[in-house]
Amino acid sequence: MTDFRREGRLFRISGYNPSHRQLFLSSEATLVDRTTTRVEVYFGHVTLMFLKPLYRNGLYVRAANEAEFGMLSERHGIPEEEAPYTWMLERDGDSFIRSGKPSWREAEYELMGERQSLYDPQAPWPPEFPAEWGQIG
Repeated sequence: MTDFRREGRLFRISGYNPSHRQLFLSSEATLVDRTTTRVEVYFGHVTLMFLKPLYRNGLYVRAANEAEFGMLSERHGIPEEEAPYTWMLERDGDSFIRSGKPSWREAEYELMGERQSLYDPQAPWPPEFPAEWGQIG
């Protein structure tokens, strides 16, 4: 099981498309957290989410453990068969998303040029500049 950790960075909700059930969280390069990359996390087939508008200390996206899922299932009526698709967003937080397997992309901000997003459907992937990417879970 692959988790996604980018601690110490400011993440925000950068997009939500309800008709396609897609959610995007992103972190810009900032002097405050001394980063030089843009990071984007994509969640598709979103059916339920409990989010904060900002994650000031970064993200830790991982599958909900048994105890966490039990609590969420009871609280929100999530069926047991959806446990593998329930993702926690923080180490010790209540934020979660019920979706398909998330994915992430990261690239040096300066190299992106005019590109506004790493998940731009009009732009080729992989891009002409160096980037990292992967799937969570």
